[in-house]
Amino acid sequence: MCGIVGYTGPREAGPILIEGLRRLEYRGYDSAGIALVDEQGELFVDKKAGKLSNLQTAIADRTPHATLGLAHTRWATHGRPNDLNAHPHQDCTGDITVIHNGIIENFRELREGLEQRGHTLASETDTEAIAHLVEEAYAGDLADAVRAALRRLEGAYALVVMHKGEVSRLVGARQNVPLVVGLNGEESFIASDVAAILAHTDRVVFLEDGDVADVRPTGVVITDLDGRRQERPVTVIDWTPEAAEKGGYEHFMLKEIHEQPEALRQSLAGRVTPSGTIQAPEVDALADAFRRVTRVELVACGTASYAALVGAAAIQDWTGLPARVTVGSEFRYAPPPLDADALVIAVTQSGETADTIAPTRWAREQGCPIVAVTNTVGSAITREADAVLFLQAGPEIAVAASKTFVTQVTTLVVLAAAIAKARGAMGAEQELELGHALRSLPEAAARALEGASGVASLARRYVNSRGFMFIGRGYGLPAALEGALKLKEVSYIHAEGYAAGELKHGPISLLDAECPLVAVATRSRIYDKLISNVMEGRARDARVIAVATEGDDAIRELADDVVWVPATHDALSPVLAVIPLQLFAYHTAVARGTDVDQPRNLAKSVTVE
Repeated sequence: MCGIVGYTGPREAGPILIEGLRRLEYRGYDSAGIALVDEQGELFVDKKAGKLSNLQTAIADRTPHATLGLAHTRWATHGRPNDLNAHPHQDCTGDITVIHNGIIENFRELREGLEQRGHTLASETDTEAIAHLVEEAYAGDLADAVRAALRRLEGAYALVVMHKGEVSRLVGARQNVPLVVGLNGEESFIASDVAAILAHTDRVVFLEDGDVADVRPTGVVITDLDGRRQERPVTVIDWTPEAAEKGGYEHFMLKEIHEQPEALRQSLAGRVTPSGTIQAPEVDALADAFRRVTRVELVACGTASYAALVGAAAIQDWTGLPARVTVGSEFRYAPPPLDADALVIAVTQSGETADTIAPTRWAREQGCPIVAVTNTVGSAITREADAVLFLQAGPEIAVAASKTFVTQVTTLVVLAAAIAKARGAMGAEQELELGHALRSLPEAAARALEGASGVASLARRYVNSRGFMFIGRGYGLPAALEGALKLKEVSYIHAEGYAAGELKHGPISLLDAECPLVAVATRSRIYDKLISNVMEGRARDARVIAVATEGDDAIRELADDVVWVPATHDALSPVLAVIPLQLFAYHTAVARGTDVDQPRNLAKSVTVE
């Protein structure tokens, strides 16, 4: 959620920090702040509620020359989003400055103790307590003081601390919240996301839970909370800052929707041979576990949970193993019985989703084999898993997921095939049918984009609707659920996704001329059942928008509007069906004038409960 960026080196820190915050705006935030230490060792701090532009205006023409600093964008948890609660926060002396992502669970106890010991805390935040704890522990060495303070914290954090008397040093730490260090010769960076610093370096160190990073211009020393040295590898990032720019599109979301054919090519690279055989070498070491397990549990949140529904259906269809999806926040507090015979698949775009990581960690403790499906190298989920399948989708900047959904679906389908092959449950003919469909998928996605060229005008016709009902059956249901979520996320119009057969069990009461029915009506073995549900909607005067397979003339008689997608393998149909639904959500949001890339109240990566 919140954004962190810090710099130490020979250059002017202010512009680097502001540009870093700009590149983190996609994460969602409600205030921004900056702290700099100038050449005389004086501390400059300013922070403003609202957009980053408010802070830029406030510090224009008054930013001091400084080569050390840190900056932050905040998404409020403790305390209202205002200037006072914005980060950075300082201690009583004004020497120590802290920025922080996460939640300190024992902050009330800490605040009360600090106040009893004579400290004055000005804000409502949990973060401010950290600055005062570091103040109490400080005896001339900032890293020692931070380690002492951290031993008193309970909860999740990524934080950076600066002392104005140590003019080239930043100290960072992480626990269940992402933090990376960037290295570039005589300058160093620290950030919550690689995107903030990639314009300056492609060499990064992903910190692990419990790490404390002592960052100097010439490098970083990493220790644990007891001061013991830790060795962490340097990773070279293989995508460029330009990949995160809009590239001529009005919004990142639209750009990323149109990047989906290429994202699918990248995701499938090395996973389907020219002859159509499917391979996933990343999970080869788990072949024995795949043969042994008796059930599969998938854990995910939001969009990832809808992609996981496709994976669960494919696993169950092809292997006969019971497979189910549980959202992370429910899995953690009402966990199913787990043991070594249960395969757990954790699906998270960022790899840092707290509600997914916690149950995955618990499952590991129960001895379950674990596969992670994520887009982010070095993320926390990768350290909880026995094997990792990366989406290979490239950076996704818009808060609302698009290309990460379609690559999650395809990656999970590849994983389902790998499990089926390991168990001897997928024959050569079945594998080749699926493999050729996977190889054709990027081109089919491009055709789906071309076929959706009229969706903008369609969205404008329906923009004043009271609400929308999305329906699907079988593999079409996850696409319907994701379509409804996209519309809610970016346009703020209420939409619900339902299994089509459930319409007559209650939701049908909502349908009328002001509540259209959006049907994922692609060809499948239960197509006729879906058509019966569409007819139920028409009988209630609901206008029908259908996503249908090319060449399906029958649907023309039943739908008011049809958007066509190419035919594909049933398990891959959500990849194509969701594309016009993504565009419908996008163009509806544009017509309503909402903030498409940064919808209100949302953040790209939900790293706290």
